Amino acid sequence: MKCGNPKIIIKRKQSGQTLCKSCFVESIQKKAIKTIKQENLIDKGDNVLVALSGGKDSVATLDILNTYKERNIIELCAVTIDEGIANYRNDGVAIAKKHAKRLGIEHKVVSFKYSFDITLDEIMKNPNHRISCSYCGVFRRWIINRAARDFEADKIATGHNLDDEVQAILMNYLEGNIDNLTMIGAKTMSHSPLFRPKIKPLREIPEREIGLYTIAKDLDVHLAGCPYAQESFRGEVSEIIKNLSKNHPTIMYSTLRGFDKIKLALKKEHKHDFQFDTCIKCGEPSSNEICRVCTFLDELGKA
Repeated sequence: MKCGNPKIIIKRKQSGQTLCKSCFVESIQKKAIKTIKQENLIDKGDNVLVALSGGKDSVATLDILNTYKERNIIELCAVTIDEGIANYRNDGVAIAKKHAKRLGIEHKVVSFKYSFDITLDEIMKNPNHRISCSYCGVFRRWIINRAARDFEADKIATGHNLDDEVQAILMNYLEGNIDNLTMIGAKTMSHSPLFRPKIKPLREIPEREIGLYTIAKDLDVHLAGCPYAQESFRGEVSEIIKNLSKNHPTIMYSTLRGFDKIKLALKKEHKHDFQFDTCIKCGEPSSNEICRVCTFLDELGKA
């Protein structure tokens, strides 16, 4: 315990540290700020676009980055994506709007329906659909990159946490996807000028602690889980990691640390053999003549 306050809200299994509410909030903010400094995630004068879903991770990211905005170090803007999932997305959109208005930042909501003339619910009714996460990840990235250019943002901040990073490492290793492994990190750059760098200030903070942070700060968040999440490979990997963490509370940290040590060697040995051009249909950056978004839309009859 740091301050002597007997009202403990967390005991960290990985370290044995016990913290009261104020000390816990301070520790989360310091951890994120340390990541930002060590990884050089933001520069003075940056306009940072937050991918704001209204969930705990994105709201916490916005809250922490707002401390930089309050000190006139950066500017903030946000985009919220409405995938078109009935009885799920509307609450998150409303919460995202509320936080953007509360903090006085520019904010836009962009839907799959507006961008692609189809909702995720409509996609999943197609008899030949792929798993939902295949569409969601690709379509969301396409929208976020366009929004970043519209806002003239220098960086894109996402709410990826420690659990997300470790899941991504394990998933891509199991699938043998070396290209994706080399791109996992606190800051993702691209050779295409149409892409903005992506940053992850919460990368070293466990999901559970981010949830507790939003409660401790009384931040309104959308807690409902995506109804399509049960079909994802990520969900299966997440369960494996959670089960391992019960008896090995430091396993996620050691996995992340180990990966970060070998990543440079991995990038050196595994050179990308593709170059970005632009998709002949939508004009977005693509390593092929037609990007994945337009490929998916062709399959769905929404070219």
